[in-house]
Amino acid sequence: MSETTGASYASAGVDIEAGDRAVELMKEWVKKTQRPEVLGGLGGFAGLFDASALKRYERPLLASATDGVGTKVDIARQMGVYDTIGHDLVAMVMDDIVVCGAEPLFMTDYICVGKVHPERVASIVKGIAEGCVLAGCALVGGETAEHPGLLGPDDFDVAGAGTGVVEYDRLLGADRIRTGDAVIAMASSGLHSNGYSLVRHVLFDRAGLSLDREVPEFGRTLGEELLEPTKIYSLDCLALTRTSEVHAFSHITGGGLAANLARVIPDHLHATVDRSTWTPGAVFDLVGKAGRVEQLELEKTLNMGVGMMAVLPQESVEVALATLADRGVDAWVAGEIVERGEHTEGATLTGTYAS
Repeated sequence: MSETTGASYASAGVDIEAGDRAVELMKEWVKKTQRPEVLGGLGGFAGLFDASALKRYERPLLASATDGVGTKVDIARQMGVYDTIGHDLVAMVMDDIVVCGAEPLFMTDYICVGKVHPERVASIVKGIAEGCVLAGCALVGGETAEHPGLLGPDDFDVAGAGTGVVEYDRLLGADRIRTGDAVIAMASSGLHSNGYSLVRHVLFDRAGLSLDREVPEFGRTLGEELLEPTKIYSLDCLALTRTSEVHAFSHITGGGLAANLARVIPDHLHATVDRSTWTPGAVFDLVGKAGRVEQLELEKTLNMGVGMMAVLPQESVEVALATLADRGVDAWVAGEIVERGEHTEGATLTGTYAS
């Protein structure tokens, strides 16, 4: 009779030693995100943030958000590039938090993989850490989970949660917006992290394009364009609140420009955005033409070249645009706030895109 070997966690597909090595490799990147309020180091059961730092606030409001980056992770997997997707994750979380005027404080991440490749996991965390630096927040902890049998050996997904703080009387939102306010658009870095289910279907399934295809309009390959990291606006928006009277921000993510802007417009007002004030990047044109996607469908799904919008008084426009220009953010006046009247939606796009 042959000897039967007992089952183990490793035989079930979970490599604890690889997970430990991944933690060691990521520590140097996490350290780069530390703020003075962070206590302890990576490896504990919980991240610690010294809340006494909030004593300087009269009435601090904590803002929280959680998100992922959707099917863009499949582009990263196919490209074998793992150190940019973290930028996307931080942007999706922290740019939601800054919309209310909150300063990003800290973030945690969750990385789920089919098999732990330590260097690959560390590369993902490197990107998250770099994104946290750009957002001004600390990465205080996270979790890497190995799910053999549910995910393939090279499959992975990422998610994150963040916390910020804003003074009660400086909270931004719909109640501050007034008739005549200007709407400033801030340029996106490309598709960002939304609409990739449509993009992948159109470009790969329907048009049969490959990631290594050189696209003259991009000046690089299709894969490199699709993997362009989401721009992180957190510190730019906070700078704007210090120099200008901002009434509201809108982070343009899933659902498109008009629907996201409408989320911060009060019921009695309406935002009109003039398409002729900008030209969407070449990637939007490619998606539209390759899949014969109608313009309204594109606009319901993609950001069309605008990643963040600010609503502010007309008298603040000049200083606001100068502030953003000084920070290297391409921005312009794209619309205005009017009475709701016969409009049934909170925001609409008018005119034709500039060529």
